[in-house]
Amino acid sequence: MNFLAKMADSIPLDPIRKSLRRSNYFYQSVRQARFSVDDEPSSLDEMPLMMSDEAFENDESDYQTLPRARANRRQQGIGWFLLGGWRVLCGSCCDCLVRMCRRKKELKARTVWLGHPEKCEEKFPKNSIHNQKYNIFTFVPGVLYQQFKFFLNLYFLVLACSQFVPSLKIGFLYTYWAPLGFVMAVTMVREAVDEVRRHQRDKEMNSQLYSKLTLRGKIQVKSSDIQVGDLIIVEKNQRIPADMIFLRTSERNGACYIRTDQLDGETDWKLKVAVGCSQRLPAVGDLFSINAFVYAQKPQLDIHSFEGNFTREDADPQVHESLSIENTLWASTVVASGTVIGVVIYTGKETRSVLNTSYAKNKVGLLDLELNRLTKALFLAQLVLAIVMEALHGFVGPWFRNLFRFVVLFSYIIPISLRVNLDMGKAAYGWMIMKDENIPGTVVRTSTIPEELGRLVYLLTDKTGTLTQNVMIFKRLHLGTVSYGTDTMDEIQSHIIQSYAQNSTSGSTGDSTTVSQKSQTPGPKVRKSVSSRIHEAVKAIALCHNVTPVYEPSGETDTAEADQDFSDDNRTYQASSPDEVALVQWTESVGLTLVNRDLASLQLKTPGGQILSYNILEIFPFTSESKRMGIIVREESTGDITFYMKGADVAMSSIVQYNDWLEEECGNMAREGLRTLVVAKKSLSEEQYQDFEGRYNQAKLSIHDRTLKVAAVVESLEREMELLCLTGVEDQLQTDVRPTLELLRNAGIKIWMLTGDKLETATCIAKSSHLVSRNQDIHVFRPVTNRGEAHLELNAFRRKHDCALVISGDSLEVCLRYYEHEFVELACQCPAVVCCRCSPTQKAQIVTLLQQHTAKRTCAIGDGGNDVSMIQAADCGIGIEGKEGKQASLAADFSITQFKHIGRLLMVHGRNSYKRSAALGQFVMHRGMIISVMQAVFSSIFYFASVPLYQGFLMVGYATIYTMFPVFSLVLDQDVKPDMALLYPELYKDLTKGRSLSFKTFLIWVLISVYQGGILMYGALLLFESEFLHVVAISFTALILTELLMVALTVRTWHWLMVVAEFLSLGCYLASLAFLNEYFGIGRVSLGAFLDLAFIITWPFLWKVSAITLVSCLPLYIIKYLKRKFSPSSYSKLAS
Repeated sequence: MNFLAKMADSIPLDPIRKSLRRSNYFYQSVRQARFSVDDEPSSLDEMPLMMSDEAFENDESDYQTLPRARANRRQQGIGWFLLGGWRVLCGSCCDCLVRMCRRKKELKARTVWLGHPEKCEEKFPKNSIHNQKYNIFTFVPGVLYQQFKFFLNLYFLVLACSQFVPSLKIGFLYTYWAPLGFVMAVTMVREAVDEVRRHQRDKEMNSQLYSKLTLRGKIQVKSSDIQVGDLIIVEKNQRIPADMIFLRTSERNGACYIRTDQLDGETDWKLKVAVGCSQRLPAVGDLFSINAFVYAQKPQLDIHSFEGNFTREDADPQVHESLSIENTLWASTVVASGTVIGVVIYTGKETRSVLNTSYAKNKVGLLDLELNRLTKALFLAQLVLAIVMEALHGFVGPWFRNLFRFVVLFSYIIPISLRVNLDMGKAAYGWMIMKDENIPGTVVRTSTIPEELGRLVYLLTDKTGTLTQNVMIFKRLHLGTVSYGTDTMDEIQSHIIQSYAQNSTSGSTGDSTTVSQKSQTPGPKVRKSVSSRIHEAVKAIALCHNVTPVYEPSGETDTAEADQDFSDDNRTYQASSPDEVALVQWTESVGLTLVNRDLASLQLKTPGGQILSYNILEIFPFTSESKRMGIIVREESTGDITFYMKGADVAMSSIVQYNDWLEEECGNMAREGLRTLVVAKKSLSEEQYQDFEGRYNQAKLSIHDRTLKVAAVVESLEREMELLCLTGVEDQLQTDVRPTLELLRNAGIKIWMLTGDKLETATCIAKSSHLVSRNQDIHVFRPVTNRGEAHLELNAFRRKHDCALVISGDSLEVCLRYYEHEFVELACQCPAVVCCRCSPTQKAQIVTLLQQHTAKRTCAIGDGGNDVSMIQAADCGIGIEGKEGKQASLAADFSITQFKHIGRLLMVHGRNSYKRSAALGQFVMHRGMIISVMQAVFSSIFYFASVPLYQGFLMVGYATIYTMFPVFSLVLDQDVKPDMALLYPELYKDLTKGRSLSFKTFLIWVLISVYQGGILMYGALLLFESEFLHVVAISFTALILTELLMVALTVRTWHWLMVVAEFLSLGCYLASLAFLNEYFGIGRVSLGAFLDLAFIITWPFLWKVSAITLVSCLPLYIIKYLKRKFSPSSYSKLAS
């Protein structure tokens, strides 16, 4: 077995070819500059992680081999430079210049005097929210740059400018500038509207009023006018405007709860504690009578840690208090209880929320990038065609000018109407999405990327509020021999009522007997009755928690009387975990109610109305390392001291006494998607507690290894505890989450859940939502802190097959530091990935990693402010309007009201948008190529003269009124009905392969254009040889008919508007034949030709034009019929 284990450990994580083993000094130096590597054992070099076929190279670069490093190895020589290296170098230079221009001010630690902003030595940023992309000076240059950085637009700009040169002018200026101006005007108006909306949202946030304490009393200030050092009062349910240190609260216990859902995504309320020195001051105004300051560390990204000190200088001796995360109030959180006063330490872009927010980028769809590449290919074809024409002409005379004229003549190969049609199409798709009655409330905020919805491979989703409603319901209580569910809770209630009724009838004699029995030496164990076991379990659940009951004042009553009015119907519970609230609400429902709590005591009310008081001696809070929480209480009436503890089964199984049911029942509940907690207790004598208290206090005062010493003392109590019960709580999922996730999985979309919640909670939701299917294993990535541990854990993970991965944010950071490529490669092979304890920045980093390493399209969906960075980093961001506000939905590209709507959004609208845009783009290019082929044939017959075949107005009419409506009607086409797309989500997999718009389909359209253009021009010249002067009318008529028939050939599902568009365009053309006859001549001066109305109504004209059109279109119809008959597509099979 040892031999097999050694063999398993030696399995390389990612075998690579020998040819890839080269020097990686550059990349190695970059990585070492980013991360200091000081925790690596020397023996690690002997551990194979990436091995060649022959031997392992003992070189650090082998541990850090990434695609970017491999690319660097190949970037050598002049060939690399010519084939794209110049672009990399230019980009690097531009990035360096941008970094130099935007050099950030170095962040420093600071000393902040209470209420005296003027004492601050440095100038700190203004406390304003700014989400705009441009200002009044950069708007026009910025929008123009974003438009003309694309080859297509730059090409049209150069072409239009060339028409100002008389020798190069072909046609009228408006034929070039009008379409370009229209596109630019529409783009600028759209960007201006978006900018105005952003400005209005920012102005609304910056104009919120807050109370500021001054020597003259309270004054109202705008959020944007708050400075470092100000004393700000924040009322209940009010947003905290800047990062502050918590000084005072109206709550008597010196603590308050805040909601952090917009910061870290957790809707659990967080308990914050006021600085003791300032909380003890008699009045609020005394904050100005003391001479005190706060020393704060420099602004950082980490929202879960803070280090600082509070110093009062005028006290004798000076008062020094250490400050931690529990004394902070971060911006964008909301006060949930009481009124708080804080001193501002960070403002504006130095606040934790802004530091964790990435700025919106201009998103460009994959289809737009593909079309951009195709236009470059068309431009090369245009150049080649112009050179060939001039070469056949013999390069005589001013050949360079003639060459450029040919380039302009063939410019319709790349039609500017491509941009116009696609932009109008995108607007139409957005309108259809918002008008879909099946997904009400959906808003399209970014109208430029609807096609991205049909190309997604990775979906990264938040948990809280996105997959779940964050509403906890108590579902199961298991006592070992008996289990109670939601339908048998009344039995528990009757047992509790009976139990406390017996206790109340038994007098003081019974109480003293109980005490004397408990103080005796324990005798042989006697099996307890079910009623007593239920009593103990419910009492333990009602006592072991951190929940505080809160009563809303119901009128003008005395404070003391209000505190004692425990029957108030307005009772609500505050806690840092919704699980605990669910447990306390359940004990209330069965008869044992938590009615009051402060820092030192709590009271329970029995079903008979009796108040039971307990003194809180010690509390051991829940941590992600211990996975349990405990409390030591003393019952006032009896003096009994009891240690209660609850926690995850993995932590509690070794603490409780031996049993044969806990592990099995925990597994059963986990399979149901319930969050389990094991509850246990231990009775302590007075001597045992005094001994523990002495050791515990001593450990808390130690300077070195305080945490370890405290944990060791607590663990001395956690031995042979009595197992009371196992609880199961369900986090209710959003409506139809399970079928939606199943739909997305069948569509080939890989789903990653990124959450700031605890590992156990995330794992439970992954199971209950069926993100991880029942027959799949889950690999929980163990916590790793250095390269050696990451190496071993990655090797262990590599040996697992078809299992979901669960990893914490800290372990993820270590893996990405040393084994970025290897980790991403392994994670991408998993059917599902769950990342817990992720910060907002980490979520965005994961999105970026997937984009870089897989080159696939990503989608991020969330509902909280902590999801904004992830949403903005993804190729397609979707926000949900939920309980956590509208911050995510406002920052997203698409906003929906429920998670289940994403199925229809992707399967139906994503498919239609991509398919329609692909068809529309290729057809518009075909429309330009066919007329360019006709121009080439015409010029070759006219001795290679650079004379236009059709005059300017005809060319404008060709791209607009003659063919625009039928071509644009392709945005109504659909290959699969919506119900079919949802019933067979597997059809979505074909979209991600990009087969609807590829070089293959593009070449097919090129061949069609060459064939049809040649037929139309040669056919017109051959059949109308005697009527040569009418060749323009003949060929143009056949061209219009051919285009209308080609639209009919392309359509897969007819819509009545398509038929109207066909006949409307035909009618417009026939009318123009009668009224615009002077434009149907040859060349700029028409060569004396004009349109003869008598000629076009003759029988020879009609049958010859019909023959030309038939020859150009009939073969394509035959080919399409044969293809559908013998090689139908998958969707057409389903439709039939």
